[in-house]
Amino acid sequence: MTTEVSPPDTIRHLYPHFTRGSSWVEGGVPVIEKGEGCYVYDSSGQRYLDGLSGLFCVNMGHGRQDIARAGAKQLETLAYWTNWSSAHPAAMEASELIASLAPPEMNSVFFVNSGSEAVESAIKIARQFHRENGEPSRVKILARDMAYHGTTMGALAVTGIEKYRLPFEPLMPGVFHFPNTLGEKLQPGESASDLPSLQALSSLIEREGAETIAAIFAEPVQNSRGVLVPPEGYWSELRSICDRNGILLVADEVITGFCRVGSWFASYDYGARPDIITFAKGSTSGYAPLGGLVLADKVADTVLNRGTGSFVHGSTWGGHPVATAIAIANITAMKKERVLNNVLDLQAFIQSGLDRIRDDHKSIREWRGTGFFYAIEFMRDRESGKDLTPEQSVALLREVMPAALKKANLITRPDDRGATMLTIAPPLVADATVLDELLEGVEVVAKAVDDFLAKS
Repeated sequence: MTTEVSPPDTIRHLYPHFTRGSSWVEGGVPVIEKGEGCYVYDSSGQRYLDGLSGLFCVNMGHGRQDIARAGAKQLETLAYWTNWSSAHPAAMEASELIASLAPPEMNSVFFVNSGSEAVESAIKIARQFHRENGEPSRVKILARDMAYHGTTMGALAVTGIEKYRLPFEPLMPGVFHFPNTLGEKLQPGESASDLPSLQALSSLIEREGAETIAAIFAEPVQNSRGVLVPPEGYWSELRSICDRNGILLVADEVITGFCRVGSWFASYDYGARPDIITFAKGSTSGYAPLGGLVLADKVADTVLNRGTGSFVHGSTWGGHPVATAIAIANITAMKKERVLNNVLDLQAFIQSGLDRIRDDHKSIREWRGTGFFYAIEFMRDRESGKDLTPEQSVALLREVMPAALKKANLITRPDDRGATMLTIAPPLVADATVLDELLEGVEVVAKAVDDFLAKS
């Protein structure tokens, strides 16, 4: 009797995340084995440019031996300890380092393991904060249409993408969504208070009752629906709305934090002065799972000093010694190598390239973004104003763009959340040569879209 041995790259036992079953079963997905800098290599040795930084997280690039050594050294010293009724040096140092990069009135860091867990934790501490302040009726959460805030059940309720929510309903009650900033621009003489999205928010607060609302969640630059950069003054007005109504403001910086859009924490630079910041991806550049909250002093102090005297929440792995040691090495390297400056210096290079590609391809409606974070939105014909049919959109997302990306040896994200788009978010260490290669890959995709539409 012989036993059949599966090849080493078999995926038949591995259940996929956010992947269509047909492409998984048919073996149409690459098996990535190695990473170096801005590139990854599959099991056949083929090299790909990582145009999405893994999943918006590998800010410092792949294969960093200094970051790997920090994790290995911590494993040799203390492989595991908790932050329940005790502490350990790696979590202490990482919290101090992250707090030093946050707004001056935000000095406490609570660690978890992912962005979704960070959002869950923010929901819980917002509710507990109001309860300790004598306002237990403040339990509702407001967030924006099409915004992605995670996949765990509470975070999914805050997420404003219907197709992600539908299979798991009913979700946590008391969550309401208001319009995002897509297409909004200030006209001469207007202020952010005149924006339709914020007027709709004010109406929503009046309808539900400010005394019932715990927090508003928003990303400084919204990922889903295509990298929405806020209009001038938007975040300052959002802060004012929260102040007038006693609502906490939560800046979801799981993607934008740690220099992705040109700031360590973008919400502060946009004028938000948030009460809570959620973070994850860039804190370790993906070298270990880590997420967390940065808390304003008023939130942290209220929860620890009133009522139960503790934040009634925690996890086994939150602030894991290896993950926090890796965060220290990662953030230290980001500062030493002036990664923030690289983003600020080269964002105009990316934008100029995207301008050229847009002008050369009538299938591109527009590009949106800032820093090292962009989305290109497609349509049938920009000159005539014709939109894609549903059938064309499906073909582009499932066939045309993936084939073009493979041809260009580029890994990034065709995105169908609200439109037909391509998202690019290269590692923050990418230089002009790498970015030029990235733009060449985008050009290949745009030409493939044009060619397909010309025939359909």
